[in-house]
Amino acid sequence: MAIRDLLLPLIGDATGSTIGAVEKCVAMAVGLDARITALALETEANALPPTVADVLGATEIVQTAPTARALLAAFQAAARRCGGRSEQRLERSSIAGMIDAIAEEARLKDLSVVPVKPNDSLSENLVERLLFESGRPVLMCPEAAADALGTAFKEIVIAWDHTAPAARAVGDALPLLTNATQVRIVTATDRVTDAQRGSGAALRRHLAEHSIEARLDTIRIEGSSVGKVFEAYIDQNAIDLLVMGGYRHSPVNEWFWGGMTNTIINDPPCWVFLSH
Repeated sequence: MAIRDLLLPLIGDATGSTIGAVEKCVAMAVGLDARITALALETEANALPPTVADVLGATEIVQTAPTARALLAAFQAAARRCGGRSEQRLERSSIAGMIDAIAEEARLKDLSVVPVKPNDSLSENLVERLLFESGRPVLMCPEAAADALGTAFKEIVIAWDHTAPAARAVGDALPLLTNATQVRIVTATDRVTDAQRGSGAALRRHLAEHSIEARLDTIRIEGSSVGKVFEAYIDQNAIDLLVMGGYRHSPVNEWFWGGMTNTIINDPPCWVFLSH
């Protein structure tokens, strides 16, 4: 099934980097022949008592009417330039209900496209909530690198560790993998086990059933972090899209994969496709 229906939440500051990322998201959607719906939300700064607001991080997610309208205007301008199918809505929300409203809307989309600022708690909170509460994947667009991003996913890496979130990400991303020029299945480890080799080979066979030819790669961690070694691999190989599972809750492995998710969410090295 193709990806045809996207949600673009418009929250945060209307900075030049954010507007550039919005424009890139629209161009990407046009390349997929997908409808992209922009949802801009206005909130009231005094909607919650300060103590509650602090707990929810509300001081960081107040969205004034001028900011919301500026982001929506940037989206409309990009949609006019790029063509394609687009919709836009401007709604009001309480601070507490802002991300809930976005997650509810995302449940009826193929995926959410989220511009992500580096090391930004609002971006991190939005991505996490969408992962856990929408039931749909998230495609992150790194604002800091938006100018250099392509709008087609020709070189794709699958971060593979044989977990349920990683498998879910592969299944959700199949329409994108099918159209890629090259797909790489990459495992980060310092000592490859027979189980890891077998798991990667099994995924390669599975993808072949969908007419997707993939290569297997292993990258060494060597005292670094999994997120950092993937960042280096992506940079060295000019990767357009990273496909990965987001957050797994095994007590034994949370430090490993959860750490990678946090690293990637806080500073995505390219377009990142996340599923949980």
